[in-house]
Amino acid sequence: MKKEYEELFKRLIMGYYDGTFDAIVEEAVSAPDFDRAETRKAIALLCGVSIPEEGNYLYNLKKAITNYQVRQNIVEKIGQCNMNCVEDPSGRTKCQMVCPFNAILNDPIKNTTYIDMDLCAGCGLCVEACDNGHLMDRKEFIPLLNLLQEKTPVIAAVAPAIAGQFGSATLDQLRAALVKVGFKDMVEVAFAADMLTIKEAVEFDHLVHKKEDLMITSCCCPMWVGMLKKVYADLVKYVSPSVSPMIAAARVLKKLNPEVKVVFIGPCIAKKAEAKEKDLIGDVDFVMTFQELKGVFEVLSITPEEMEPLVSMEYASRGGRLYARSGGVSIAIGEAIEELYPEKYALLSVRHVDGVKGCKEILTKAINGEELGGNFIEGMGCVGGCVGGPKANIPKEDGRIAVDEVAYNSAVKIATHSTILDEIFARLGISSLKDFNDPKKIDIFERNF
Repeated sequence: MKKEYEELFKRLIMGYYDGTFDAIVEEAVSAPDFDRAETRKAIALLCGVSIPEEGNYLYNLKKAITNYQVRQNIVEKIGQCNMNCVEDPSGRTKCQMVCPFNAILNDPIKNTTYIDMDLCAGCGLCVEACDNGHLMDRKEFIPLLNLLQEKTPVIAAVAPAIAGQFGSATLDQLRAALVKVGFKDMVEVAFAADMLTIKEAVEFDHLVHKKEDLMITSCCCPMWVGMLKKVYADLVKYVSPSVSPMIAAARVLKKLNPEVKVVFIGPCIAKKAEAKEKDLIGDVDFVMTFQELKGVFEVLSITPEEMEPLVSMEYASRGGRLYARSGGVSIAIGEAIEELYPEKYALLSVRHVDGVKGCKEILTKAINGEELGGNFIEGMGCVGGCVGGPKANIPKEDGRIAVDEVAYNSAVKIATHSTILDEIFARLGISSLKDFNDPKKIDIFERNF
């Protein structure tokens, strides 16, 4: 069913553009080959909303889209699976095997599974593991279309992992393609990563005074943060209180222009859940995945590789762009520490892990007081880092090559070398390293775990 729903998503988008949305919905829910109740729920998820089962379905659907509100549940189950995907000797299904939070439980009465929303972190690994399409993530593009059609200034904030995701298209060509979709402009989230690089370097200076001290960086992966908050809470005291680059980018953009709306575009389902965390709601207005954007480009007949580049100045550094892959955060922050605190750099001992298994292993060691092989720990929930995200368009190996190529060709090598970064910091009231010790001045870059 996955392919069928992907095609239906594209048809719904086109229908919203050309006025045939109602007919497409009616046709889909009346199709004899599909379960009516399951299809109705799937369409709601494809439109980013939840609607009551009773009443006029189409009316409720369109009303929910028009009055779109933030929803907490990103991943939902549609229909009942028959447990025929059990492959593990313990009797677990594929989705149960990949869930880092043990949030998918058995319903022995109905002989199926269900999601415990109190345990679910919305990482979306189960969506990819489910071959029959009974697990779906909520898609927000159709509510976003309302915003684009209202001519509200909407900025596309693209993840560093976007390099190579749309063929040979350059960042400037992708910027042009997104403007054609209806966005006001595109910015690289890598620039916000540069800001956090400097903040994390200051944090390292504050937390680490000897080799035995520990700092866990939190600034990238919501799955890693979810593991720390839900499963390894005793380690939170070692976690840097930084927001992610996605949140930092949105907050900075809105600080500079309170009228803009921000849409994050990346390879990660978990980012949809992160944007709806109680302490972060309102920072990012919508989240799209690379695969969803690819579908939008196809519907609108936009080929990024053929676009006339919309050239921007070079403002993101090599380090910020390397955040896209495993080890990149450590490289960027390590370079900043070496520049800003050369005496502390000798204490830096990096350990980076990726994938759920690797993350769990090192966090278990940390909570048991075992040797970690480093005092600066970087974790990413997907194998390979963000380039290995579940909604990437290309294999993680190709994504890493593309990211490295873009990053190592950057005009700005290290965040501390960026004059543009200095200018933006000044507009935010930050003019020196001492300002990073002022809670009020760095509040824009922090959250309370």
